[in-house]
Amino acid sequence: MDDKVWDAARRWREFLDEQNGTDPLELTCRILKITEEAGEAAQAWIGVLGQNPRKGVTHTTDDVVGELADVVFTALVAIASLGADPREAVEKVVAKAEGYRR
Repeated sequence: MDDKVWDAARRWREFLDEQNGTDPLELTCRILKITEEAGEAAQAWIGVLGQNPRKGVTHTTDDVVGELADVVFTALVAIASLGADPREAVEKVVAKAEGYRR
């Protein structure tokens, strides 16, 4: 990811801090927002599969990809909201994942 992504996560954290504050309830909501976005990704995948016979096929794979990207970005903002560096956090996870591949 380039700096544009990390900068945007920081700017969104700053915007949310200004609008909503940073008390524990607000931080809780930012973390729960990740679950909301994940639910939207799951709903879109169900729509791709046409799993709900009442609705049929309602989404595309591109819709799912967009929802998954929402999950990622929302998580980056939540990480920043906790005072951590999202880039550093992601790099640590990547290094850990790479260690398992060997």
